[in-house]
Amino acid sequence: MVFILPLILLAACSKSAPPAKTAEQSVTLAVTRWSDKTELFMENPPLVASENARFAVHFTDLRNFNPLTQGKVTIELRSAAGRSEIFQTEAPSSPGIFGVTVKPSAAGNFSMTVRLDSPTLKDTHELGEVQVYADARAAAKAEQSEEGEVIRFLKEQQWTLDFATVAVGERALRESVRVPAEVRPRTGGEAEIVAPVAGRLSATSAIPAVGTLVQKGQVLARIIPRTATPSDRATLDLALSEAKTALSLARRDRERAERLVTAGAVPAKRLDEAKAAEATAQARLDAAQARLAQHESSRSADGDTPDGSQFVLRAPIAGIVAASHGMPGASVEEGESLFRIVTTDPVFIVASVPEGEAGRLRQLAGGELELTGQPSPMPLGRVVTVGRVVDAASRTLPVIFEVRNPDARLAVGQSVFVRLFTSTATKELAVPESAIVDDAGRPVVFVQVAGESFARRAVRLGNREASYVQVLDGVKLGERIVTRGAYQIRLAAMSSQIPAHGHVH
Repeated sequence: MVFILPLILLAACSKSAPPAKTAEQSVTLAVTRWSDKTELFMENPPLVASENARFAVHFTDLRNFNPLTQGKVTIELRSAAGRSEIFQTEAPSSPGIFGVTVKPSAAGNFSMTVRLDSPTLKDTHELGEVQVYADARAAAKAEQSEEGEVIRFLKEQQWTLDFATVAVGERALRESVRVPAEVRPRTGGEAEIVAPVAGRLSATSAIPAVGTLVQKGQVLARIIPRTATPSDRATLDLALSEAKTALSLARRDRERAERLVTAGAVPAKRLDEAKAAEATAQARLDAAQARLAQHESSRSADGDTPDGSQFVLRAPIAGIVAASHGMPGASVEEGESLFRIVTTDPVFIVASVPEGEAGRLRQLAGGELELTGQPSPMPLGRVVTVGRVVDAASRTLPVIFEVRNPDARLAVGQSVFVRLFTSTATKELAVPESAIVDDAGRPVVFVQVAGESFARRAVRLGNREASYVQVLDGVKLGERIVTRGAYQIRLAAMSSQIPAHGHVH
């Protein structure tokens, strides 16, 4: 879309209408045009037949709002009879500024065209009808429309900052309500691991630290259980000695039974009983030795026991270790919490909707998540559930969304805000949220009325969605507003100094 603005006087104060022109003051005309590719801002004196007029042609690349540093600019004057005069320059005199000398041969009304031909960009701006005066006295009477109260912000300032503008347009927006929310683990996405027995954590097992990613079934720790009563050393030595004696007797009895069975003196059943008694005695001896070794390991707190006597704790789910309360060699009690594991992908976003908004939830049509530091909201996933019971303490209803979180941008327990959409989309006048500036408690935008002139507009805002906000009043369709650099323009508006002009004419 091309916007046609009237010729304006640039030698103006940033906060008031320009003063009346004196005889000593020269007239400077300016014109601003936008195309889909470039912004043209051109300053020049009135055109006088057979006299040189130096044009300062400013070209801004609207893809990145940088000045054009290469290319040829051509200015063409066409008479009603079709006669054409061409004036051009082969390169900019400084980045973004092309100096072109125009010397029309005759007075009259002409159509003016400005063309840009650069290695990366080609564009044409039709400026409409301009007047060429017969002499300087007539040119001095050229009329310029007054800008009113404007803020001056030069091209040299715009090009050195992170600056951008956009044309106000229509966008499909939905009614919404903004509510607080919290990131929580999904159902089945959180597990607490407790000690099944009292004992000591194995000193040879590495305990995962908080923040460690673990897989389902991964070993987290090993517990060496405490010895059963009695647990004093003398009693354990006695039990070991008795087990050795019982095993020796059982072995001799088994050997005797073998000889008697061979001789046919006793039935084979007698040998089976002797073997069973020997096996039982051997088991009692092994148990006594294990109890003694376990006792010594627990007493010294620096040894370990065979894996068969340890309790192995494994991760029941894959996720992040959110809490870890154990350390190698430390004693634990039965039922003591040792680890908490949380799955971080996907997660639940639990929004708390005030009970007064409960009726709007019947038209729930999705939502988006606002994250601090993120340039745009994140669309929410599927709706898991819409609560139907009001929390007695907070007087809110929960609405739960499931969200994928592969890059762990969302931390479990994090407080966020959610915008819930409660209607179908309708086309509304909308601007990017980045264009809205808080000015003494009221929202304003800065409208670019010309290349270096801006106007502050108070706006009334409506619905918001996907980094855009509805404007109910304050701007018109097609006007260009500042989306990046608006705060710097606000600072310029507060300054009482008139910026020094740096253009080369």
